[in-house]
Amino acid sequence: MARKKKNKYTFIDLFAGIGGFHFAFHNLGSKCVFASEWDTHARNTYQHNFSKIQPELFKEGLFAEGENLFAGDITKVDKNKIPDFDILTGGFPCQPFSQAGYKKGFEDTRGTLFYDIVEIIKAKKPKAFFLENVRHLYKHDNGKTFETIKNTLTEELGYSFYHNIVKASDHGLPQHRPRLFMIGFRDKDIEFEFPEKRTLEKTMSDIFDGAKVNRDIGFTLRVGGKGSDINDRRNWDSYYVDGKVRRITPKEGKRMQGFPEDFEFPVSDSQAMKQLGNSVAINAIQDYAEKIIEALEKNYG
Repeated sequence: MARKKKNKYTFIDLFAGIGGFHFAFHNLGSKCVFASEWDTHARNTYQHNFSKIQPELFKEGLFAEGENLFAGDITKVDKNKIPDFDILTGGFPCQPFSQAGYKKGFEDTRGTLFYDIVEIIKAKKPKAFFLENVRHLYKHDNGKTFETIKNTLTEELGYSFYHNIVKASDHGLPQHRPRLFMIGFRDKDIEFEFPEKRTLEKTMSDIFDGAKVNRDIGFTLRVGGKGSDINDRRNWDSYYVDGKVRRITPKEGKRMQGFPEDFEFPVSDSQAMKQLGNSVAINAIQDYAEKIIEALEKNYG
């Protein structure tokens, strides 16, 4: 995938996890100017890997907790002190929204972490946003949660809004992982096109270093429920590899999510698997990120 002009666009990495969004936009030549992640173990993994790629992010206190930004906890961040940026990104947790009065929009998001995203957009007015969440958010509370999010971004903040259910397996990775992508632009005249689907670039056989695996596309990586019997319907981490049962390790997991081979986990394998289960599929994010940048290029040059 071709790179864009280096550092032409800037982004912030909210609910950063271990940096799936960061890698996707970095691969396209964009620069992260602020990142936020509250989980200590995920922060360790993030800093361990990205301090080599973008050391100034950590030296200038734009990730580590400090008295000015508190970048570890987004609810404590002074939104006005976040550096200016072009694109807001984040896979925010889906906390329960109020079931009553969902048409209140912005007011109805108080008490949720989405509210902090809204506050940042309101304060900084970025050119675009790119949000990711579980597929079930689309139908949560009979669609009321999604409508609250959409109405807040469009009616309250004045952005355009595009959404799609995206599978990692449609973007080269051997994992289904359906997720809800939400994208919008401050300039509503900007035209955005979804990227075309891609064929698999690797199968589970490639994930296991060329061994024979019982399926080409793997199960969606999860956070909990490890260790079920391979024939249990809840199984997601066991495969028949060369005729023997094997469970995926962080080595296979990071390949399924599109992380580079030199990505390292300075945490336990259990923590690493949890982090991978919470992460985004980089290839899918990057395909959409490229289209966002193309749309901005056409409008801003």
